[in-house]
Amino acid sequence: MQPFTKLTGVAAPLPLVNIDTDMIIPKQYLKTIKRTGLGSGLFAEMRFGEDGKENPDFVLNKPAYRKAEILVTGENFGCGSSREHAPWALLDFGIRCVISTSFADIFYNNCFQNGILPIRVSPEELEKLMDDAERGANATLTIDLEAMEIRGPDGGVIKFDLDPYRRHCLLNGLDAIGLTMEKAPKITDYEAKTASSRPWA
Repeated sequence: MQPFTKLTGVAAPLPLVNIDTDMIIPKQYLKTIKRTGLGSGLFAEMRFGEDGKENPDFVLNKPAYRKAEILVTGENFGCGSSREHAPWALLDFGIRCVISTSFADIFYNNCFQNGILPIRVSPEELEKLMDDAERGANATLTIDLEAMEIRGPDGGVIKFDLDPYRRHCLLNGLDAIGLTMEKAPKITDYEAKTASSRPWA
């Protein structure tokens, strides 16, 4: 998993509440268990019309936001089913950070397992960030996980909180398996001692 330390990128505004996982990645894309290739289906029902053509009014289809790496969106993001394809699709598209006032619990946990930083802010802070994100090509934010700060294009700073364990994992690019492998020497030592003390086992 790619470490997350500091990210400076374009922030796309998506001022909708209760965006569920079916809106993030529709069910027809769930046939694969691969983590790659799902970016093309991200927000498919909003990005594309029934004829398959792009909806020019959808934010991620606008030239200024096609390479957005940060999403600023409304409350309860990621609600609905628990599909892990949702963070996979966001990451494959290029989104590394989602900012909202609240997230569905399972989606929130899945983000950390896939190298995405979900940040909770207050409604007042979200309003300011949404305004920053609506600046088009100038909608650049810096997310500093080490300092736990969001820095806006005008130099404003918003502090955020994050569980130390999750922060450690993101900073070091560790999913559950990677975290376990950090203890590999101790595990090997334990296994050797166990084999020596119980040769009959």
